[in-house]
Amino acid sequence: MRIWRSFVYPRFRYPCSNSCLLLKNALTSAIERLTQAQVGSPRMNAEVLLMFTLGCDRAYLYAHPERELTADEETRYHEALHHRAAGVPSQYITGHQEFWGMDLIVSPAVLIPRPETEHLIETLLPLARAMRQPKIVDVGTGSGCIALALAKELPNADIHATEVSPAALEVAEANAARLQMNKRIQFHDTSLLSGLQEDFDFVVSNPPYVGESEEDQVQLEVRRFEPRGAVFAGPTGLEVIARLIPEAHEKLKLGGWLLVEISGTIVEGVRELLAEWSNLQITKDLQGIPRVAAAQKYALAKTD
Repeated sequence: MRIWRSFVYPRFRYPCSNSCLLLKNALTSAIERLTQAQVGSPRMNAEVLLMFTLGCDRAYLYAHPERELTADEETRYHEALHHRAAGVPSQYITGHQEFWGMDLIVSPAVLIPRPETEHLIETLLPLARAMRQPKIVDVGTGSGCIALALAKELPNADIHATEVSPAALEVAEANAARLQMNKRIQFHDTSLLSGLQEDFDFVVSNPPYVGESEEDQVQLEVRRFEPRGAVFAGPTGLEVIARLIPEAHEKLKLGGWLLVEISGTIVEGVRELLAEWSNLQITKDLQGIPRVAAAQKYALAKTD
């Protein structure tokens, strides 16, 4: 099922030449074009888009430099380069992104999964593997990347996922179907944890956590093309997490864990919001930036 075709951008008409274009020349020209457009990692982007156009892997590119592109392939490659030079993320052009060893469909309806989010999975797995059948809910699932990674690693887990955007939920369900995990995950069309009747051992989320005051520090292509509601939480960046924390406390079993992706900008605010929870842990990413906040629902009710 290749539903990515419904995500591609309007066709860009590029005048085809009558002469044959060799693969090596197409790649060289593409790198120069993306470099001039100040696209980061121009070689990687040029290769990814050429692999997408030809339906091949990187080894094929290097093994067949003299391969001639057909007129249709040349046109489609120039279309892809045109959109990438204009700032469209390559993942939205190809319709795919890798996460936790899985090939996921992505569209402009969902945030592009990033390696930093894998720290959430790494933090949760040791806790969940200590349980026979952990019950987990992924809040604001987007592409479904977190729920799917957990389903992949925890075959005995009971996994739920919530999403308020119908378009994003459609992508998540499509990814679950493609990976044959649709029977492993229960999807809910709802905001945060609203309406869920179950109690959980884990609430995990990569919520919007960028403050509107930080907007000029966010990459231009993120601001222009990724769903704003999945990036910006409000003026401070804490707004969604502040709503999630009491809902998670209500839905977690005693001793259950809340895990959320965060940034260095909001880490102190998150500490304050979780001050009454137990065992607060802040995990840093490979760059030393606070990336995951994990806290446990206290086992005993507080008394005055």
